[in-house]
Amino acid sequence: MSQKEPVTDRTAPVTELDARFSSPGAEALPWSRGEELLTAAELFWISTVRPDGRPHVTPLIGLWYEGALHFTTGEQERKALNLAANPEVVLTTGANTWAEGTDLVVEGAAVRVTDTARLRDLAKAFEEKYGAVWHFEVRDDAYFHGDGGAAMVCAVAPRVVFGFSKGEPFGQTRWRFR
Repeated sequence: MSQKEPVTDRTAPVTELDARFSSPGAEALPWSRGEELLTAAELFWISTVRPDGRPHVTPLIGLWYEGALHFTTGEQERKALNLAANPEVVLTTGANTWAEGTDLVVEGAAVRVTDTARLRDLAKAFEEKYGAVWHFEVRDDAYFHGDGGAAMVCAVAPRVVFGFSKGEPFGQTRWRFR
């Protein structure tokens, strides 16, 4: 996994509706709606790939902040070990229903965040979103939480995000970033 900060493109992504997977009359969701959903989501599922090629999926909390999705992981956790070999991830969130809500799929590369000021800003934002139970102390380029060990912070600036609108009209929006 790269140690440099992610490059977040502040320009609007290219937005497309995939008519093959959308109801007649469906319209592409605006990116502002995608950002609202990412900001509000409390739980994400991260998919990584083990060094032997097998997939690994686990739930985690996440934070949409300044154009990237952020998460934490202990350096010896399976997802961290996977990311060391292959930084490509897929993060998903949404509602566990068929006919209502919007599911999101974020694809990109995880980059470790080490800038102390940014880590402090993110720690504050995590606590504002999730409450004091997720209070992080920042030191040694990592987060410390309770009696646990160090947790690294990763950022995923998306290459592509898919939005799956459920219920009539069903729709599949793709946002491609430069």
